[in-house]
Amino acid sequence: MEWLNPAIIIVYLIAMVMFGFWGKRRTKDVSDYLVAGRRLGPVFYTATLVTVVLGGASAVGGVGLGYEHGISGMWMVGAIGIGIIILSLAFAPLLQKLKIYTVVQMLTLRYGHESTQGASLVMLAYTMMICATSTGAYASIFVVLFDWDRWLSVLVGGSVVLIYSVIGGMFSITLADVVQFVVMTVGLFFLMLPYGLNEAGGWSGMQERLDTEFFSIDGIGLQSIITYFVVYTLGILIGQDIWQRVFTGRTPGITRWGGFTAGIYILAFGIAGAIVGMTVASMDSGIENRDDVFSIVAIDILPYGLGGIAMAGGIAAMMSTASGGLIASATVARTDVMPLLRSFASRKRPGQLSGREAAQMARENVERSDDHEADVKSNRRWVFGLGVAVMALALVVPDVVAALTIAYAILVGGLLVPIIGAMTWRRGTGIGAAWSMLAGTVVTLGTMIYLEITAENALDGVFANEPIYFGLLASIIVFIVGSLLSKPTPEDVWQAWKHRSRHGIDESNEIPAVVESSQ
Repeated sequence: MEWLNPAIIIVYLIAMVMFGFWGKRRTKDVSDYLVAGRRLGPVFYTATLVTVVLGGASAVGGVGLGYEHGISGMWMVGAIGIGIIILSLAFAPLLQKLKIYTVVQMLTLRYGHESTQGASLVMLAYTMMICATSTGAYASIFVVLFDWDRWLSVLVGGSVVLIYSVIGGMFSITLADVVQFVVMTVGLFFLMLPYGLNEAGGWSGMQERLDTEFFSIDGIGLQSIITYFVVYTLGILIGQDIWQRVFTGRTPGITRWGGFTAGIYILAFGIAGAIVGMTVASMDSGIENRDDVFSIVAIDILPYGLGGIAMAGGIAAMMSTASGGLIASATVARTDVMPLLRSFASRKRPGQLSGREAAQMARENVERSDDHEADVKSNRRWVFGLGVAVMALALVVPDVVAALTIAYAILVGGLLVPIIGAMTWRRGTGIGAAWSMLAGTVVTLGTMIYLEITAENALDGVFANEPIYFGLLASIIVFIVGSLLSKPTPEDVWQAWKHRSRHGIDESNEIPAVVESSQ
């Protein structure tokens, strides 16, 4: 029966490809392709938001942390869940009303200044690293399961994600996410958790074999817990891959309460994963690589067939994150980065925009083209090209986790303050935001390089917390000072933002009437 687990994985991969063709039937225009027509209901919305954030680090890494640190291993996934809850309750309804596609479009609408487009370069690097990390994670499972070379594992797994993402866009990804959500839920909560507890002799059996620190909520260490919240909670608030899922919600209420439900589910997922890791620790404490614990439970503890379902759940978590990162990368590249590069090529100096110009720039790719099919084909080409680039990145970058850490550090250290400031502080200006991004990014990278040079061990500087802390501090100071010293955001830009963030906008109209009258 050893063939059964690989057979289940193969059936799962074929099903993912089929969802690509299913989603294609519902994709008529750019809105359908990039944000599922902005009409997902609560069930689909919750499922797709859960799966995009629960990747390999959450499924495999969360179980491994439970094996090593006990119940406190849940804090990494818990930090992600709390980030989703904060985003959903505080910002998601506003974002849903804006009818945009990218983070940078929000910055342009709010600040009305072209210099904020520089954020697109950081966002593109972050989304591509998210995708490459997930690609490498599920490829490593294929290496063990099928005894393939790594390049073949990346090629096969990456091609599956590429096919269903390219063909159907966000509709296909959403349909795949719902299946992946079910497989993940069954795999962890209904298979790995009960079987693991049974093998360990229940909670009392674990208490007899494990040290008391395994049952301490802060056993992993306060510094590690703080790090998880700084990196993951704050990163969740501003990531393009997460925002793009928020844009798919049909109503502000769905994005608020569907997201809140997703956050609660993620917290439960983190606790369950940590307990699964504890069950293995109570039976076998000699596993050298904690990331192997997930596979050990699936292969050695679960019966054939059920183990295949559990492994499919882990792969589902990784593929959903990879597909989300892929379509986010393509959206940012086409919508934000290319206009920025064209601006550089023309040597045009970024400047202040009027409310009309800000709305027009932010919606350059939001309005539906007269030739819907041609515009969808263009987006497909971008997804395909970046998908190939991501597979190459997963193969050639020696330490994708280190690269992802750098991307996360720059994202939080450089972009968090101007993005959150845009939605919370009226006096914030485009000049203040632009200089804040630059200061936060430079200080984050500079501190990281300094620590790397002076560190005793390789990559100590990359994985240190200080770069993000110093980057955030510099970003906050520069944002406040720069905004107060520069002219306030023009009234027509502010009025356009206020109307759109409160009342939304009819996609048949370019600019709210209040902007017309203010000019």
